[in-house]
Amino acid sequence: MDYLIAFLIGGAICAIVQIVMDNTKLLPGRIMVILVCTGAALSALRLYEPFAEWAKAGATVPLIGFGHLLFKGVKEAVDSQGFIGIFYGGLESAAVGISGALIISYLASLVFKPKMS
Repeated sequence: MDYLIAFLIGGAICAIVQIVMDNTKLLPGRIMVILVCTGAALSALRLYEPFAEWAKAGATVPLIGFGHLLFKGVKEAVDSQGFIGIFYGGLESAAVGISGALIISYLASLVFKPKMS
């Protein structure tokens, strides 16, 4: 059942984003920023954590979940280290995902020949 919920919630988030992309003139980069900021804002309002616990990967894998992860890392770092935690908490909590994305992207660029136009 967890797989079905994750699939449906993740698919619904992606469908909503696709509808926004198709019906507005927002560029993909701006939509990505909106998603990350929305995740962080919902986390600050304490609305995203219960949703993420219920939907599991369906809520944590899309970009809105990345905003939640950044906020959670900053909050934990500020609680333990004070003001300085603002500067490193988000990157510390998301380091594995960011590193994985960079490594996989680099390996993909070696396998596939990128063509600049």
